[in-house]
Amino acid sequence: MGWKSLDDMNVTGKRVLVRVDINVPVDGSGRVTDATRIERIVPTVHDILAKGGKPILLAHFGRPKGQVKLDLSLAQVLPALRTELARSVVLLETLEGAEHLTQEAKQAEVLLLENIRFHPGEESNDPEFAKRLAALGDIYCNDAFSAAHRAHASTTGIAHLLPACAGRLMQAELSALESALGKPERPVGAVVGGAKVSTKIALLENLVNRLDTLIIGGGMANTFLGATGANLGASLQEPDLYDIARDIIAQAKRAGCRVILPEDGLVARNFAADAPYEVKQLNHATELDADQMVLDAGPASIDVARAAFEGMKTVIWNGPMGAFEISPFDTATVAAARIVAERTKDGALVSVAGGGDTVAALNKAGVADDFSYISTAGGAFLEWMEGKTLPGVAALEGRAV
Repeated sequence: MGWKSLDDMNVTGKRVLVRVDINVPVDGSGRVTDATRIERIVPTVHDILAKGGKPILLAHFGRPKGQVKLDLSLAQVLPALRTELARSVVLLETLEGAEHLTQEAKQAEVLLLENIRFHPGEESNDPEFAKRLAALGDIYCNDAFSAAHRAHASTTGIAHLLPACAGRLMQAELSALESALGKPERPVGAVVGGAKVSTKIALLENLVNRLDTLIIGGGMANTFLGATGANLGASLQEPDLYDIARDIIAQAKRAGCRVILPEDGLVARNFAADAPYEVKQLNHATELDADQMVLDAGPASIDVARAAFEGMKTVIWNGPMGAFEISPFDTATVAAARIVAERTKDGALVSVAGGGDTVAALNKAGVADDFSYISTAGGAFLEWMEGKTLPGVAALEGRAV
């Protein structure tokens, strides 16, 4: 661990620039519909206040591409932010306003700078813009792991100009990922699912060299099965990636990583809720009709996954094992998630999950609170799992990327 946490910083009487991710969904009236990301920054902000510091929040909202767009103003997030923090929060509408605080801003407990991506210098990591931002504070605290894969002024530029540390959420993310993949308790395994292999090639190539067991599910499992010779009819798959799938299996064999593919599946002729289905064995000899498709792993596959989980000490989860959005094709995802959650609660397993579909699937299974850690970071979570260096983390360690 080459980075510092808030425990290593003296923030008393200091202005603390805190990079946060409060890029939350809003409805047509501008009301926040899911405040999860806001809730997760509360410990960092409260900690800074408790230690006598003044938090100045830096955040983005949407993709304004360096232009001021009123429909992407952080003013929409302000009511929810005030509610969750239970503190007085003032929005600084311009950078000039941040440089010359009004009396109201000086008296507020927390300051929020308007959408940082309104400024062209943010995404280009312009050195001069970074200097202007750094001049607003005495200490820099990055609490936005979800933006750590971006080399922007507010994620890397400032970190090289001020004493820098990780916030509580960033600290929790980095510690969880280190325990899952950096120095895990072995045996370590992973569930990787989702629709396409093409979006997770780098992830799979990295994991097979670091895991003891890899369970592949979802539409991407169809591509691997197709690569072994199975004819899966109308099932979602990517035939142009058969060679890559075979290469990944070969890499896994050389590295001593066991790859588990579905042994059976729920096969239907319609992609719809409650569509009639039958359970069919899945292997190189499988021959489905032209209009049949595999929409979920079957009961034998769940049993195999259960046995695999019982042999693991650490598991990483990214992606569903089937078309979890519609019943009954959520069966394997829900069943496997509950197995992992139960073993985690029993203290037998460290479980770390991440990715948008993953979080939704675990919430549907009702076990999100039972995993050791769930990351909402999305792209940054995937890039970390791919073995890539994240600029925002490297900057906290004093490294350039």
